[in-house]
This record gives sequence, C-alpha cells and structure tokens, in this order.
Amino acid sequence: MVIEALDLQNYRNYELLGMKFSPETNILYGDNAQGKTNILEAIYVAGTTKSHRASKDREIIAFDSDEAHIKMLVRKNNISRRIDMHLKKNKTKGVAIDGIPIKRAVDLLGIINIVFFSPEDLNIIKSGPAERRRFIDMELCQLDKIYVHNLVNYNKALLQRNKLLKDISFIPSLADTLDVWDEQLVSYGNELIRIRRDFVNNLNSIIYDIHGRLSGNKEQLKLIYEPIVTEEEFMSKLLSSREKDIRQKTTVYGPHRDDLSFMLGDMDVRKYGSQGQQRTCALSLKLSEIELVKLLTGDTPVLLLDDVFSELDANRQNYLLDSISNVQTIVTCTGLDEFINYRFHLDKVFYVMNGHVVEKN
Repeated sequence: MVIEALDLQNYRNYELLGMKFSPETNILYGDNAQGKTNILEAIYVAGTTKSHRASKDREIIAFDSDEAHIKMLVRKNNISRRIDMHLKKNKTKGVAIDGIPIKRAVDLLGIINIVFFSPEDLNIIKSGPAERRRFIDMELCQLDKIYVHNLVNYNKALLQRNKLLKDISFIPSLADTLDVWDEQLVSYGNELIRIRRDFVNNLNSIIYDIHGRLSGNKEQLKLIYEPIVTEEEFMSKLLSSREKDIRQKTTVYGPHRDDLSFMLGDMDVRKYGSQGQQRTCALSLKLSEIELVKLLTGDTPVLLLDDVFSELDANRQNYLLDSISNVQTIVTCTGLDEFINYRFHLDKVFYVMNGHVVEKN
C-alpha cells in the first residue's frame, strides 16, 4: 500500500497544501519548527483518526480557523481510495471514504497501515508503562477491529466505574451498583489481555532475529507481556480490592495497568540497560512492527520517520536504511547529508519552510 497524494487546508501552519508522493522514498527537509512533522501527523490522523501528539482536534486546526480539511489518496492492490477528513473545533470530526461518510473510526481499519517512528519512540523503554501500553494500543487499533471494540467499551466502563467510586464517598449506597461495571470491565478486559498476549507473542517471533542482526549477534531480545491480572483472576481481584478502590477513588486492577518488559537474557532493559541498549531495543521494536504488519495483512505499511536519523549512530542509521528498501517511506530531517553520504536513493525531495513546501527534484 502507498500514499499517492495529500491535501491540507487550515491544518496547523498550512493554509493550503497539495503534495504527490513517490511510492518509494520521500524526504522532507528544512530547519526545525517549519512544519515537517505536521505533514507526517496529518497522514497519521487521516489513516487512524488519531494524532500521535495532540489529544483534541482543536489543537491541530490552524489558530485563526474553526475547521480544517485533510484529503489523502491511497493505493492498495492497484485500487485507489480517497480518505476525506473534516476537523472542527467544537464538533466531532467527519470522515468519508470515497465520498461516503463513515460513523465509526474502526471503518477506516484495513485501508492503510502506518508505522510512525519519532525520536520519542526511542525513549519507550525508559518511559513509564503508559507509553508502552500506548504503543500496543496504537498498533492493535490498526490491525484488529475486535480489539478496537473492546478497548473503546473497556475505557467507557472504566470511566463510569471510577466516577462511581468518587460518588460513593458522598452516597455509600451506590456501592451496590459496582457489580454492573465489574462485569463489563472483566468481559471487555479479558479480551484485551488475550489479544495483547497474542500480539506480543507474534512480535517475539520477529524481533529475535532483527535484534540479533542489529547487535551483531551479541544480544538476544525477548518481550514479556506483564498483565497486572490474568483473565482467570480479574473478577476476584476486583472484588477483593473493592474497599481499596473506594478509598483511593480509582480502579487498581485491570489492563489499564499492564506493562511490557524488554529482556536481554536475564537483564531487564527498562531498569538496567544502557542508553545504547535501550535505543537498539526500541529500533528493533519499530522494525518488528513493519514485519508484523506484512505478516498479518499481507501488505507493506507506510513508514513515517520523524527526524530519527539525528538520534541514531552510524551503525543503526545504516541498518534502518537497509530495512526500509521495500516500504514507502516518508522521512523528515534537517539536512540531506546522511542520505547522500550513504548513497541512499532519494525518489522525491521536498523543502519545507514556514508552512510552504517546494519539490526539489
């Protein structure tokens, strides 16, 4: 699958933008804070309805506008599809596929798969558990409709249960209604745990070889999914911790507290790995994402690389460049030196300056 074209209107610092991409390598270069990342973000929003860095639509609409538009043309199996997105500051976004409005974000699933790699991803291992859960959720929400359904409903039930826990301190009799939300949490939560476990197992079947090559066969990486509860004990844990939940006014147990560990032999990289080891593991994880999408969908994802080369040493740069040869890649950087020095073929080069894009070749 490839992205053929992108049009933006009143999106962040772009009043009007039209771009056509190569099916291979596309470079966006220019100084910092000119709008390179905004283009990658718009692609990701069009493909998933979510921004990787903004929680509300109003944050990505141009400051002096009430709405923004994204149009993206995608080709998959020689069939072109058009995604139109209408973002509004005070209303829910509107999304259409080939001119037909859709009501749920999950209807976008399968049209395009995107792997987004930014400098922040290199910190996924030393960051907190929330970042690692976010990684799992972002990937699975592109691959599995059942996961999306269960995640949305689990979060709704969790929100309601936590609100109820706060209200119980004022109206103690409300505690009798917790059973309803406990049943929903367990029903949806157990599905999340099962799908996450399978996802990590699939990643492990890929990441071992990738990390071996990246580390010169000196290290063996294994991911371990760490659910805070198993499916079998989830309900009993909710019941036994109920008094504690009421005191703390929050739900202590559930997949919203899960984590993912990275093990090099017996060493937990999160706690004891050097910065170099942590970054190599993070790079292995992202490269494994590409291979997993290929495995599960039978197609290649689109790879978005946001200024990651400046954060990698020469060895990791070379390995990353070697790994993306058969994937449509859109890269941002401040200069072209690292690509020219590596004799990397640049299919399309765009210069970005203050919300304007000029094609250079």
